[in-house]
Amino acid sequence: MQAPDSIRVDRWLWAVRLFKTRSAATAACRGGQVSVNDQPAKAATVVRVGDRVKARVGDRTRIIEVVQLIDQRVGPPIAATCLVDHSPPVLRTEGDAQAFIRDRGSGRPTKRERRLLDQLRSS
Repeated sequence: MQAPDSIRVDRWLWAVRLFKTRSAATAACRGGQVSVNDQPAKAATVVRVGDRVKARVGDRTRIIEVVQLIDQRVGPPIAATCLVDHSPPVLRTEGDAQAFIRDRGSGRPTKRERRLLDQLRSS
């Protein structure tokens, strides 16, 4: 069986496990959160080896280079070989992590702590 020379972008994003479902990948394309080679992509846009796909997944923008085309969902180790991730690293600030850590048995959060938690959730 030969590997295809092009495939739909929504199907490839689902197959390499960037989205949990193909309909989620299609919705991201429809919502303008996916681009191929810096051009907005519809779900039916074809990708080929060497193309760069930029997709907004959750709260992060992923920049992916297509290395291998697959049209069936595969396990994570195999999916990792089908792409090269050029995404910038995720920077976590220490203040964010400290806001969620509370000593066990310290009781309810204070009003100030609740406000900080609300700010982190809304941003």
